[in-house]
Amino acid sequence: MGRLFGTDGVRGRANATLTPELALRLGRAAGIALAGESSHSAMIIGRDTRVSGDMLEAALAAGLCSSGVDVVSCGVCTTPAVAYLTRNGPFVAGIVISASHNPPPENGIKFFGHNGAKLPDATESMIETLVIGLQVSPDSHPRSERIGRYSFQPGLANSYADHCRNIASAGIAGMRIVVDGANGAGHRLNPGILESLGVIVTRIHCEGEGERINDGCGSTHPRSLQQALVEHRADLGAAFDGDGDRVILVDEKGRIVDGDHMLAIFGTHWADTDRLPGNVIVGTVMSNLGLEDCLRPRGVRLERASVGDRYVAELMRQTGAEVGGEKSGHIILSRHGATGDGLVTTLEIMEIMARTDRPLSDLAGTMTEYPQLLVAVRVSSREGWERNPDIAQAISRGERALEGTGRLLVRASGTESVIRVMAEGRDERLVRSVVEDIAGVVETALGGSV
Repeated sequence: MGRLFGTDGVRGRANATLTPELALRLGRAAGIALAGESSHSAMIIGRDTRVSGDMLEAALAAGLCSSGVDVVSCGVCTTPAVAYLTRNGPFVAGIVISASHNPPPENGIKFFGHNGAKLPDATESMIETLVIGLQVSPDSHPRSERIGRYSFQPGLANSYADHCRNIASAGIAGMRIVVDGANGAGHRLNPGILESLGVIVTRIHCEGEGERINDGCGSTHPRSLQQALVEHRADLGAAFDGDGDRVILVDEKGRIVDGDHMLAIFGTHWADTDRLPGNVIVGTVMSNLGLEDCLRPRGVRLERASVGDRYVAELMRQTGAEVGGEKSGHIILSRHGATGDGLVTTLEIMEIMARTDRPLSDLAGTMTEYPQLLVAVRVSSREGWERNPDIAQAISRGERALEGTGRLLVRASGTESVIRVMAEGRDERLVRSVVEDIAGVVETALGGSV
């Protein structure tokens, strides 16, 4: 068995690589690692709408109960709701069964500590070691009086809903929004909360059919939302992903407002306030250069983390930032929680719209997005690529060409035999020329193909 945990928990094809047997062992291991010797510690589980969710939850819960942990299921529930409930409830940990924005056959299991944040690498490694080496024998099971109990409490999500309602001002009542629920975990919860605030909601892809989760809809497929936005003449649209921790917005003109533009809006309107301590925002190495240029005149500094929301969260803790996120729409507002929250992000943007009496297109227009080109070069091996003299020379040429006008990033994929070459800048032709030059050299040197 190789490394189980990726950057967002354990992922795989349901009933193939992510089997109920593995979920059972994960449950037992997590119970031992996270609850220890505590008598009847409790963990909360939520899931998205995937068909495989019931199966995996049953196996995972059985493993937890067998290790002496009580399991509370809130049923179909978004990742940010589970994280909030974990942080504010009597739970030693929280678990979400979801593959986020991935297709319906995939699924995943991710864990949150009592603070509502994803587990540190060391804790995940401990669980993984236990899964691999766990010997199931009668002597290793708790006695009958210490076996955990399972309960189903869907009403727990109400406290998260109250939390969200307390964020928004009365000014958003009457605003019109189209919600794309991705047929995912928030297909009822998110539009319901918005409607309770007086927002006029049009629903698309909110049937909650797990067979169609993220299928041509949601944050990775916003085209149908763009069309619906124009058709219904709404003020904005919000496309959530399968587990609700991401959102891609669409303005009243039907144009995409991604995570970089949302960070620009927050930086512009929260600079020099307690909402932006230290005037710092955390993005990633993939954040557009236009975001940096938008924030700088307002005295806001952009710090760049590695790709992945766990790395964004880590750098936020290190820098004391309260705002961070990715272009994908995974935005963390630490005042409200330790993980991304698509609904909270949407409510905060709507509050700014109401307070400034400006349309979303105007707010998002404060950032100019520079041309960006990303090419993935398939290679025979990514080992030692950074020591190749021909590649190093090509990168130096590119950096000199873009100096003062753009940015260059070359990195190996963490999961595939791929070298990614990304450049961005004010001159689109120059960006393309630089990327094609480096990609060609990588292909020649390492025997891959673009």
